[in-house]
Amino acid sequence: MRRFAVPGAVSLAAAGLIALLIFAIANQGTNHSIDSQLAHGVRPPAPDAHSFLPGLGSTHKLTLAGLRGKVVVVNLFASWCQPCQAEAPILHRTQQQLSRQNGTVLGVTYRDTTGDALQFMRQQHIDYPVVRDVSGGFARAYGANGIPETFVIDRRGHVAAVRRYQLAGSWLETTLNRVLGHTA
Repeated sequence: MRRFAVPGAVSLAAAGLIALLIFAIANQGTNHSIDSQLAHGVRPPAPDAHSFLPGLGSTHKLTLAGLRGKVVVVNLFASWCQPCQAEAPILHRTQQQLSRQNGTVLGVTYRDTTGDALQFMRQQHIDYPVVRDVSGGFARAYGANGIPETFVIDRRGHVAAVRRYQLAGSWLETTLNRVLGHTA
C-alpha cells in the first residue's frame, strides 16, 4: 500500500496545481478598469455617481448623478501639487467655455486641508464647483494613483476619456470637441 501512497499524493498535488492554473487563467478575464474599458471603445458609467461629496467651504453637497445631462470635466487636485497649479489656467478657460455649452468643470480636492484648498481656489481664480474627497473613496473608485488626474464625463454619465497626469497641450480641447459633438 505504501508504494502507491507517494505516487498517488504526487499525482493528486499535480492535478490540484493544474486545476489552480486553469482557474487562474479562466478568471484572468477582462480588465474592467476605466482605462481598459476606454481602450476597448467602451465608455463605463462614472463610478460613485450617487455619492454625495461635501462642497469645499460650504454645507452644499454634490453628486455626479445630479450633473447628468451635462458634460463634466472631473479634476482631482491638491493645493500642494505643482502640476495642479500649472494646469489650473487650462481648467479655468475650460470652465468658461463649458458653461456656455451646458457643461462644467468639477474640482475634487484630494488629501488636502480645507484651508489650503480654499486658498488655492482664490489664488488660481477657480470659479467652478469644488468638492472634497474626504475619505479618498472617490479617487479610489476612479483608479486614481496620483494627482492631478482628469476625467471627462459625457452627458449620459459615462467616462469618455481619462488623463492620468498633468493637462497640457490640446488634449482636453480635442477631447471635449469630440464629446460635445463638435468637429475638431
